[in-house]
Amino acid sequence: MKITVENKKGLNKDLKVFIDKKTISSYMDEKYEEVKNTVTLKGFRPGKVPKEILKKQFGQAIFGEVLDKVLKETSTKALQEKKIKPAGQPKIDLKTYGEDKDLEYVISVTELPSIDIKSLQNIKFDEYKVIIEEKETEKRIKEMAKSQKNFVEKDPSKVANEGDLVVFDYKATVDGKEFKGNEGKNTQLEIGKDLFIKGFDKQLLKVKKNDETNVEVSLPENFPQKELVGKRAIFLCKIISVKKSKEVKIDDDFAKNLGAKDLKDLNDLITKQINEEFKNSLDTISSKQILNEIDKVKLDEIPENLIEQEIKILSQDMKEDELKKNKKNLEKKAIKRIKTGLILNEFGEHNKINVSEQEMQLEIQKQLRMMPGQEKMLQEYYQNNPAVLGNLRGQLYEEKILKEIKLKAKSNLKEITKGQAEKLLKEENEKHIKEEHAHNHNHDHSFDKKSSSSQKASSPKKTETTVKKTAKAKKVSKK
Repeated sequence: MKITVENKKGLNKDLKVFIDKKTISSYMDEKYEEVKNTVTLKGFRPGKVPKEILKKQFGQAIFGEVLDKVLKETSTKALQEKKIKPAGQPKIDLKTYGEDKDLEYVISVTELPSIDIKSLQNIKFDEYKVIIEEKETEKRIKEMAKSQKNFVEKDPSKVANEGDLVVFDYKATVDGKEFKGNEGKNTQLEIGKDLFIKGFDKQLLKVKKNDETNVEVSLPENFPQKELVGKRAIFLCKIISVKKSKEVKIDDDFAKNLGAKDLKDLNDLITKQINEEFKNSLDTISSKQILNEIDKVKLDEIPENLIEQEIKILSQDMKEDELKKNKKNLEKKAIKRIKTGLILNEFGEHNKINVSEQEMQLEIQKQLRMMPGQEKMLQEYYQNNPAVLGNLRGQLYEEKILKEIKLKAKSNLKEITKGQAEKLLKEENEKHIKEEHAHNHNHDHSFDKKSSSSQKASSPKKTETTVKKTAKAKKVSKK
């Protein structure tokens, strides 16, 4: 195989590939042997069909399959040999070809620009560490203790007040008639929560232990017996006990009930928990700073075909007049995304970063846990939408790249209080809302769609070839 590079125009190149007919013949002989052992022709034993017969009956189809195979193998090898990374799908133009002829074709390719990633080590970004004051941890633990109410029985002579827990048995009727599920035993209601039937618990105010009282309410829309919905029901309630809330004592026993070793261990766990709550959001700010710094890295040229593809993605659902009005903004946005994607991808390849199947499964499980009750639906959604899984892999890939860049770049550690962290995140959120508003004001409503540059940073793909042929050959019929 002979390869010559022609027509060098920036990133656009033509590679002329020549393969002699002897090599083509060896491919053809190999294919004829394969076909001979699989086809059955009348008058010939299996595997004994002469090559001439096969050539006469299947020659054109066999050559078509061989040509496809040779083009795929040699075009990939040619690009690798000349160290060309294609930006998009190369095109192949056949010049001469035939079963007993030399093969000559031209690969028209736009290559990715060379990228110097050494400068990424000089990137500066802010890294945040939230210092959680003791009073913040104590406040959180007190809130936890308050939410874990400890009810103790009141003096039988004392009546139920707001916030008390009333334990009772009941039997309900509608129009004097009982109905399915009309009885309840040891039902507990905290007065003021209104968690049973609307307006029910307030009618238990001022009851005492051993009292009997009637509660009258309208049965709600979600009541199982649909024919009774909206009807007035009378609940005869027998009060078993009235309990008042007792403040939970924050001590080692309290901590152990929450799964900690003791109170000191609980303090440490809660401090860590509060810190983790801020970590992801603050890490996002750091990552955004890094991406802004990456945008300052200079590239001599960006492939036009990638810019066109990106603009198509960004302008999805745009009307023609909108597209014309926003063309410059779209091109600017497209270039920024492609540039960022190319640099991240180059860094990822250089540092041999990839996303394993185990990491993918862990992330999917994490997503499933975030949607309790809808796990099966989400699982099926992932299974039926490979593109969604591809985007998820891309996100993980970018996260791993940014994490690695952070390790190599120069961080400026800032220790901040919880209040300062909240203020910083609020300002960042307001800034984001303003940016979104500006985009919407300019009718640039497609900017948040998936970009091709993010794909470049997520899943480097092997080159495929688009073949221009003057004639199509059918596959060999194997009967």
